[in-house]
Amino acid sequence: MANRRTNSPWGSSYKEGLPSTAVDSSVDVDQNVRATITTGVIDVETGQWQGIRVTDPQMIPGATAEGIANGAEALFPGNADAPSIDMTGYEDIFIAIKPTNGGNIATECVMGPVEVPFGGLTPVNAAAKLRGLAINRNISVIDEVLADGSESCTADVWNIFVIQAVLRGQKNLQFKLTNNSGGISTIEFAFMRVV
Repeated sequence: MANRRTNSPWGSSYKEGLPSTAVDSSVDVDQNVRATITTGVIDVETGQWQGIRVTDPQMIPGATAEGIANGAEALFPGNADAPSIDMTGYEDIFIAIKPTNGGNIATECVMGPVEVPFGGLTPVNAAAKLRGLAINRNISVIDEVLADGSESCTADVWNIFVIQAVLRGQKNLQFKLTNNSGGISTIEFAFMRVV
């Protein structure tokens, strides 16, 4: 679009009761289209800057659970850098599981550790199964958000799974993995959140 000129509110051509002491009777009106990038907003209540969430650039490593017996469980991510997962602003999540013994692994979503508040509330019911109504399932009662009783995993490689929408916005999330491979297994875990 081209720039154009129009009458100024203080010009001699502007006749609506304003003083007509003309500095210049017209002004330039910039009508160029410019690309802009939104990087966040200022919170109305706090006045603090809030950036826009973006997808994690790569997998975030969790703890490694050593020597998990058959039928035993471990909580992930569970390390000092990431004791739990905050899904605020994220839609989906990829989880990666690398066991040393191939076979089945059960996966459940549970409430994170008691030290991590949920929306400012503490203590939370740590390791309790997450329950709620999932919009993408045709159920009308509160049920387990995610409970996969058996997922076959190959040994010594990353087995990657995507979980879409059901964990959106969860504030203090952990995954409880149960080793059902038939033998002792060391399990590595990683995750990537997606906007």
